[in-house]
Amino acid sequence: MVDFSSLLSDFQSHGSPFEFAPRPTQDTELLQQLKFIPGFKEVLILRQVHALEHATVWLLSDAEASPASVFPSHIPTQTAAVKSRSSNLSGLSTSDGFYLYGALNLAKLRQAVPRARQRLTQGEWDLAVHPRCGTNFSVGMLLMGGLVLGLHWLLPRGPIEQLLGLGLATMAAASLAPEVGSLVQRYITTAIPFNLEVREIVYLGSRQGTPVHFVRVAWVEA
Repeated sequence: MVDFSSLLSDFQSHGSPFEFAPRPTQDTELLQQLKFIPGFKEVLILRQVHALEHATVWLLSDAEASPASVFPSHIPTQTAAVKSRSSNLSGLSTSDGFYLYGALNLAKLRQAVPRARQRLTQGEWDLAVHPRCGTNFSVGMLLMGGLVLGLHWLLPRGPIEQLLGLGLATMAAASLAPEVGSLVQRYITTAIPFNLEVREIVYLGSRQGTPVHFVRVAWVEA
């Protein structure tokens, strides 16, 4: 059976055409060129907020996994995040900032957000990508739908062949989704927050028993 993850890893190891270093002024320049597009600025802001949300969750997760060092310099691992209470956090990014749902210490959150932004803008770009992001789920669904449709047309119409095709499509999508989802996050749904300024970090109370915090940001020219 084809190992799709190995194929994708081999492709990445030989160099991706999208491997480039983000520049502090890239979104500012892009906005100047395409500002006539309605809502384009909000899209740029949303991508940067999304990255800041992910980096903040990483730092909060790592702080709980390693209490002796509140904000260590290494990039947190998925294992550390899963083992920590912050793995129960969920977030929602908007063009005004992001919400975090789950039990949090407000003081630690107020330390984590500016630190997350600093680490992102100083070169720790991997913090912008998170394995539990909804992007990965969406990518997985799209992959499975596309593969199911393709195999439906390619394979014989017999029930056994179609069931085998469905199983193959499901396994292939599950294998590819984490890697493809990470690429989609890295190059499409997130951007390094060079243009974001943190304005306030507040506790909004409890919604249906879940604590809610909000991090408000503003766009600044880089």
